[in-house]
Amino acid sequence: MYKQIHQELKNHVPFTIFGSLSGILVMVVFQKVPSTIAYNIFYTLHPIHVVLSAFVTASMYELHRCGRISGKCLRGKCNFWSLIVIGYIGSVGIATISDSIIPYVGEILLRMPNRGIHIGFIEKWWLVNPLALAGVAIAYLSPRTKFPHAGHVLLSTWASLFHIMMSIGEGSFNMLVYAAVFLFLFLAVWLPCCVSDIVFPLLFVKNK
Repeated sequence: MYKQIHQELKNHVPFTIFGSLSGILVMVVFQKVPSTIAYNIFYTLHPIHVVLSAFVTASMYELHRCGRISGKCLRGKCNFWSLIVIGYIGSVGIATISDSIIPYVGEILLRMPNRGIHIGFIEKWWLVNPLALAGVAIAYLSPRTKFPHAGHVLLSTWASLFHIMMSIGEGSFNMLVYAAVFLFLFLAVWLPCCVSDIVFPLLFVKNK
């Protein structure tokens, strides 16, 4: 299992770099966006990120924990309540680290003028928490990992970006800012997203 986790982290480096570069491109296009609009975009991307993260995390656990025959999950071996707990914590908890906490640390280090931390499952609990549970429910009915995970990585990149964009406001941009934002986008997405979708659910699966 640990070899598989190491290989997955290694394999995700190029795609995470691509995602971070796409974030920088978005940053160039939206560099004059007001903080209020960046806030609204963040709270559009972050909830979608959460539902995809819950879907992939729960799917990974279900497919590995329940076993498969011809690609189909063997029903009856999954504990639905453990699926809910793993899917919820793995999505809401780690998505918060990815989209909010790591970007906020970057904002502090870069001394952004409007820096602030936005915790989605608290600020907009009525939106984020039900979506996480919906993602788990979808995974229980039809578990998938590959394409939802790719979408999850890109959404996480852009959600992290607009968290930072809120703190920049309409401030000045230069190459140093772009380079620093690229680094924090990479860190905010690569390890947390892989932990959420791959490492975290596999920790609860016995080697079989």
